[in-house]
Amino acid sequence: MAVRGMLLFVAVTVISTSLMALTARGNSEGDALYVLRRTLSDPDNVLQSWDPNLVNPCTWFHVTCNQDNQVTRLDLGNSNLSGHLVPELGKLEHLQYLELYKNNIQGKIPAELGNLKNLISLDLYNNNISGIIPPSLGNLKSLVFLRLNDNKLTGPIPRTLAGISSLKVVDVSNNNLCGPIPTTGPFEHIQLENFENNPRLEGPELQGLAGYDTNCS
Repeated sequence: MAVRGMLLFVAVTVISTSLMALTARGNSEGDALYVLRRTLSDPDNVLQSWDPNLVNPCTWFHVTCNQDNQVTRLDLGNSNLSGHLVPELGKLEHLQYLELYKNNIQGKIPAELGNLKNLISLDLYNNNISGIIPPSLGNLKSLVFLRLNDNKLTGPIPRTLAGISSLKVVDVSNNNLCGPIPTTGPFEHIQLENFENNPRLEGPELQGLAGYDTNCS
């Protein structure tokens, strides 16, 4: 009986610990998303299901989770949202797709998005986002799609992006970027039309030219 009681105790402890870990993670991700919700204006009520009282956000509309109840997708493209992005998005460490295109998002791209090490697609195009492209986005070593076109971005194209070997698509057209266009790494294969309508871009940087001036604002 003592052995059976001990086994039962161990089983209950393992289950309780697992549930606590799931709840903590779910609350952390849900809290981060709810900060975003509070920052956004949502006239069409697409975020109505985002209830902070739930254990985790996997039942919310426009949120996709994996089998471990970790948030992997946020699909809010073309949702008539306005407001700002929030640094808390950087806490969604399992996020693979951040889709917020064709809204009226304003403000800056949080540098904390560079913490999303599993991100495959970052689609913020067709908004009113201003400020610079954070160099921290160069930490996104799984990134394949980076679409920031049709915003109000300024400053240079960070050279850190040239270190993302998985990057296949970069579109920063129709902004107000300045300085040279990187030509190394994935930028060797990016079409020049994806940099169009940035009046202050100086064209492709010269290969091997040390100290090429990238200071612009």
